[in-house]
Amino acid sequence: MWKDPVVEETRKLREQYASKFNHDIDAIYEDIQRLQAQSVKKPVSLPARKPSKATNVA
Repeated sequence: MWKDPVVEETRKLREQYASKFNHDIDAIYEDIQRLQAQSVKKPVSLPARKPSKATNVA
């Protein structure tokens, strides 16, 4: 099976990041919030999109 090197690298980095917090989702969330607060970039908030009308739904 072919493996995408970008996907493999992303998974490796995600595992390293999560292991820094012992895979504790609350700690990861707090770290992301802290990093976002320190950033000089403004987060983008887009308006909600209206659902499109589905056609030919089985």
